[in-house]
Parts: sequence; C-alpha cells; structure tokens
Amino acid sequence: MLNNMVNDRTATGPVVIGIDPHKASWTAAAVNSALQPLATIRVPVSRAGYRRLREFAAQWPAATWAIEGAGGLGAPLSTWLTADRIVAVDVPAKLASRVRMLSTGHGRKSDDDDATSVGIAALTAARLQTVAVNETVIVLRALVEHRDDVVKTRTQTLNRLHVLLTRLVPGGAPRELDAAKAAQLLRPIRPRDAARQTLRRLAVDLIAESRHLDRRIATANTQIAQEVRASGTTLTDLRGIATLNAAKILARVGDIRRFRSAAAFASYTGTAPIEVSSGDVVRHRLSRAGDRQLNCCLHTMAITQIRHPGQGRVYYQRKRASGKGHKEALRCLKRRLSDLVYRQLIRDSIRQVSAGPGGHSGASTKSSAAGSTPTADSSDQSLPGPTAADPITTPRPTS
Repeated sequence: MLNNMVNDRTATGPVVIGIDPHKASWTAAAVNSALQPLATIRVPVSRAGYRRLREFAAQWPAATWAIEGAGGLGAPLSTWLTADRIVAVDVPAKLASRVRMLSTGHGRKSDDDDATSVGIAALTAARLQTVAVNETVIVLRALVEHRDDVVKTRTQTLNRLHVLLTRLVPGGAPRELDAAKAAQLLRPIRPRDAARQTLRRLAVDLIAESRHLDRRIATANTQIAQEVRASGTTLTDLRGIATLNAAKILARVGDIRRFRSAAAFASYTGTAPIEVSSGDVVRHRLSRAGDRQLNCCLHTMAITQIRHPGQGRVYYQRKRASGKGHKEALRCLKRRLSDLVYRQLIRDSIRQVSAGPGGHSGASTKSSAAGSTPTADSSDQSLPGPTAADPITTPRPTS
C-alpha cells in the first residue's frame, strides 16, 4: 500500500526513509529536509516486502535509512540492509515517541505517523548509532535469554514438586529443593491408597522433568562460556563478574562506543544517582530507570565486592563511616563500578579494533546524526573520588 503525501520528489536536501517495524509489517515514510513526509508505504515482513521497500526507496537515490529499534522488531530488516551494504541508523523508540508527541498532530498515533517520526528524529538528532550486525552480541543475547527461560521453567517445576512433597512426606520438603533431594525424600514413600499413589507418580514425573531442565541449563552455561571466551572480553577479570554476568553485559550493551561518556553509560545502567534533597539535607537515591538487567549485574558485582576483602569493601566502609546508610553507600559503589565496567569495555573495544581483521570486530561506526546515546545531566556525573587510581579489580569470586 503506497500513499503519496507530497508530489515533489525532486526537492533538494537529504531524504530519510523512516521505518516503523512490527512483527508482521514494515511501514516506511520518506521524509525530506523540511521535515515533511513525501510518501509512505506498508509492506509485509518478507523477502517480497523487502524488495518493495527497496523499490520505494529507489525514488530517492541519495536517501538514507532510519529504523526504530533496529535490534528488536527491526532486526530482520537491519540484517538484510547490512548484507546489501546499505547504511541505516538506529532510532531509539523513546526519541521517535518524543518527536511524535511534540508534532503538530498532538500525539496522534498511526503507523504512518510513527514512521514519519522516525525519519524526523534521524534528520534532527545530532548523532545516532549506525546499524551493524554483531553476531557475538546476537548469539550471547539469544543464549542468555534462553537460559533465563529454562531457569524460570525449572523454578516453576520445583515449586510444583515442593507442593506435592508436602502432601507425601511428613514434615514437608526443605526450601532449597533440587531433583536429587526430592528423589531421596520420595524413595521410601510407598503409599497404598490411590490418591497418594497418583501424587507420587506426578512427583516422579516432575523430578525427571527437573533433571532434564538441569541438563539444558548446563548445556546453555557451556555454550555461554564458550562465546564469552571467543569474544575476547576481559570483563571476567573484574571481581564480581563471572561468565554469566559478563555475557549479559556484552549482550545488552552491544557497542560500548555508542556511549559518549561514563556518565552516559551510568544513566543507561540506572546507576546514576538521583537527587532527593530537601531543605538543608542533600541526599541521593538509587535510580529505578535504565536497563534493569545491567543494573542487576552491577548490583551483584557490588555485593560481591562488599563481602570480600579489597578496595571495593574499603570504599563501601569509607562511605558508611562518613554517615551514609547501607543503600546510599551501595549506590555510590555501584556508580563507581559502572565507571569501571565502562572503562574495561572501552579498553576491550580499542584492543579489538587495533587487532585489525584478525581481531574481534563488530564495533560499529557513528552516523552524523545521533540520539541513541543516553543523555546525562548533573545527576549523572561521576562521583568524586580517585576512580582511575582505585580500580577495584582484585581477583574475582564466582558470581
């Protein structure tokens, strides 16, 4: 479905093909330098739809592409464009939403409006991340999400098993339950009544299912460890970051160079402090914004450093001695650790780029437009203290 909106396609100035992706369709809008839509089209997510998009964009040979959520619903289109060596930029959904809400349409929402907002955002933003297909990031994210799903299923299975055991075993089952403990508890139980026999059969099935899920988790752990080693990352050199958390960080951060500073990275991870001062009392609290998975990795890292001797614990204790509560001191440590992880990722990126074609590539270039870099305000700035001279990189425990 093609909808011509402005007949003049020979207008000078850049033209952007903004894409609003969905599960089953792509809506594209050609937007000119006057921020006016020239035409729109909606096509199915398929090879045939991709060809129609290319034909649509061919009306403006110098046009550039902009995709909302290139790593999400826009991933199939991003992959095909990259394979055809067509440069596209990734427009964050929040940026496109702000453009639409501030438009003269008063926030009216349709696929055409969304695609137009994506094009306008690409034309007006200062810098945007260029789309690049990083196979390591794709594989790690898929493996981590798969493992999380299996772990969730295993937890649900053990919960059902726990309920059955409370009805079969005198005194019930322990809180920390696994397949081996459940089998040991169930072994001497030989009920004679039909009801308890049925419960026992169900419990046996759940034990078998739990063991199968344990094997799947072990396989996923092995695959994740192999991918982390292949990535060449040095994140696992940091105390509190083991293989799984390193994989989560790599998968969710992607190209670290899209963050212009450690403060922007802290804003993205939700570790930038938020001021909650009142009167003469100046206080900050933990941010609830940002990527919660990354925040969880940094939280685990901070707790690990607090529990083991090292500079992380010294820093935490120094904050407590200065009058800060546990949560405030933990927030300060997480903010410092965010800077540490950022620097480690930057060093890895520089080392991999300098390694040339034989090294680990995958870092993308920047376009002349920007917007995917999280903004940083006064509350995002690094905390005072000798961060560079106090790296907190003592040998790590398992996490």
